[in-house]
Amino acid sequence: MTPAQKTEAIAVLKEKFSQYENFYITNTESLTVAQVSKLRRLCFEKNVEMTVAKNTLIKKALESLNDDKYAGIYDSLHGVTALMFSDSPKEPAVILSSFRKDSKGEKPVLKAALIGSDAFVGDNQLAALKNIKTKNELIGEVIGLLQSPIKRVLAAMLHHHEGGATAEAPAAAETTASPEAAAPEAPQAEGPAAPEGT
Repeated sequence: MTPAQKTEAIAVLKEKFSQYENFYITNTESLTVAQVSKLRRLCFEKNVEMTVAKNTLIKKALESLNDDKYAGIYDSLHGVTALMFSDSPKEPAVILSSFRKDSKGEKPVLKAALIGSDAFVGDNQLAALKNIKTKNELIGEVIGLLQSPIKRVLAAMLHHHEGGATAEAPAAAETTASPEAAAPEAPQAEGPAAPEGT
């Protein structure tokens, strides 16, 4: 690789690291060509970008961004490295787990992952990463929590309104009945007054 090609590769990697908040660093060593092709296809189907790069170029690209959040993953840059970039924090973990299950193996190995500003180092972090909630899932949960009390309040208001309407009905009936009751009493009051006029 010529110096110009290295500079270009670093620029491309730098752009990817700036574009994505989440990326995984995996070791694809010992995978067959067919397995790597299958992994790439799975990534493509799930909108995960997978690229193989030299560790020295990855490190230079990360260092050029001058951000301390990358410091925790430098030690993971060894062996054969394949990067997985994704908008979803957990999609690469789901892909890796599914791939391992189908191939009945422990490859590819997760070396590290950066989710937002949090570094997850080591293959033992794969299960935790697979269970991370996406932004949409978290928003859905918050909306669900907010809707629950609102539904209870609306139900209580509706129940109170229906109860009030039922209570008002007899009162209205009484009000309607009272003029009718007063009407027969009026002639009785006028009865004794007739002899006085005579």
